[in-house]
Amino acid sequence: MDSIKDTADQKYLTVSELNWYVKQKFDRDPYLRQVFLQGEISNFRYRRNGHQYFSIKDDHAKINVVMFRGDFDKVQFMPEEGMKVYISGRVSSYEAQGSYQLYAKTMEPAGLGALYERLRQLQEKLAKEGLFNQDHKRPLPRFPDKIAVVTSPSGAVIHDIMVTANRRFPHAEIDLYPAQVQGEGAAPSLVAAMQQIAARGSEYDVMIIGRGGGSLEDLWAFNEEAVVRQVYQMPMPVISSVGHETDTTLCDLAADCRAATPTAAAEMATPDRGEIFAWVNQEQARLLNLINGAIRDRKQALSRLENSYIMREPQRLYEQKAMQADQASQALVRQMELLLNNRRQRLELTGQKLYNQSPALKIKQLEQTNDFLAKNLRQQMDRLLEQKKSVFGGLVQQLNDFSPLKTLSRGYSYTTDEEGTVLTSVSQLQTGEKIKLHLADGIASAAITEVKEKDHGREE
Repeated sequence: MDSIKDTADQKYLTVSELNWYVKQKFDRDPYLRQVFLQGEISNFRYRRNGHQYFSIKDDHAKINVVMFRGDFDKVQFMPEEGMKVYISGRVSSYEAQGSYQLYAKTMEPAGLGALYERLRQLQEKLAKEGLFNQDHKRPLPRFPDKIAVVTSPSGAVIHDIMVTANRRFPHAEIDLYPAQVQGEGAAPSLVAAMQQIAARGSEYDVMIIGRGGGSLEDLWAFNEEAVVRQVYQMPMPVISSVGHETDTTLCDLAADCRAATPTAAAEMATPDRGEIFAWVNQEQARLLNLINGAIRDRKQALSRLENSYIMREPQRLYEQKAMQADQASQALVRQMELLLNNRRQRLELTGQKLYNQSPALKIKQLEQTNDFLAKNLRQQMDRLLEQKKSVFGGLVQQLNDFSPLKTLSRGYSYTTDEEGTVLTSVSQLQTGEKIKLHLADGIASAAITEVKEKDHGREE
C-alpha cells in the first residue's frame, strides 16, 4: 500500500510546483520580455507612495497590470479611468495566485498624444492651486527704469525688444539674461535665468520672457511646471511673449500680462515717447490754465475786499464786538453777585450746622444725660437691693425651716457607723456592731444588742 501511495504522489504535482513551472515559461519566453500594448485604463485607483494596480482592456479582452512605484514616478501624467494609453512592459505570472499580468515599465497617453494630455493635466493642477487667478495679476509700471529680458541671445526676440524699447522709451535700460528656449535642458536654463533676476529683484521694474513661434514640442519648455511656478513667484510684474497669437503656453497664463509678439511685449513694457511728450504738453497747458484761473479768482476776491464797506469803515469791525463785550461784562457782574449771595447763604447754613455740632453743646447735652442716667441708676439699684433683701429673707426662713439642727432640737437624731456612713435600714446593722448617735448637742456611741425587722408592720 505504501508503494502505491508513493507512486501516486510522484504522478501528481502540487499547485505551487505547477505555478512555478508556468512562471518559468513566461519569464523565459523572449516574446513576453517586452510587450507594447495599447488600450483603455480600467479599475485605476491612485495609491499614494505605493505600487499601482489596474487593468488595460479593449472591446474583447482585459489584462491586469502592475506598475511599481519607481516606474510610476517617471510617468508624466496622472492616469484616469477610461483613458487610452500606450504601455510597455513584460508579461509574467504571479505564483501565489496562478494568474498572469503585465508588469508595466512605461506609460503615455494615446489619442491626442502625450504632450497634449500632460499639458491638460498640468494646467488643471496649477489652476486649482491658483497660479492663473486674475487677482494675482499685477499692473505694469508706467515708466520703468530697468527691464529684464529672458530669451535666447541669438534669436530675433531680443533684437525686436531692444529696437522697440529704444524707439519708444530710450530712458529704460534693457538687461538680457540669456537662456536656452528649446530642447532638452531649456526648462532648467529658463529657471536659472529667472532666479538670477529674482535675486536682484529690487533693481528691475518688469521682466519679459519669450521666444518666437513654433510647434507644441518647440514651445514645451514654457509649459514645464518648474518654469511656470518660477514665473508666478517673480517679485516684479512679468510679460510673457511665447510663440505667436494663436499659441498659448502655461507661462502666458501665469504671467501678469501676455503679448502676442516680442514687439508687442516691448510696447506693453514701455510708454511711447511721442505720447508722453503730447501728454506732458497737454498737462502743461491745463496746468497753466488752472494757475491763470486761480490768479484771476484771487484778484477778484482781493478787489471785492478792497471795495467792501469794512475796508472803508474799519470801526464797524469792532462796534458789534464792543457791544457784545459790554453785554458779557454786565452778565458777568450779575453772575458774580448771584454766586456771592449763594455762597453767603451756604456759609450761614454751615455756621448754624457747626454750632449745633459744637463740642460745648455736645458736652452740656452729655452732662444732662449723665445726670439723668446716674439718678435712674441709683433708683434702680435701691429697688434691686430691696428685692434681693426680701428674697434673701425668704430663703433664710426656708433654710431655718428645713435645717437638720432644728429637727434635732425637737428630739430627733440620725445614726452612722464607725466610718461615718448614715444608716437608714436595719439591714445595715449586725449584732455587736458599734454605731454613733448624732443628737442636737453631741454624739453618743452605742452597740447593737438585737436587730429586728418589720414585716408589713409586724416585728420579727
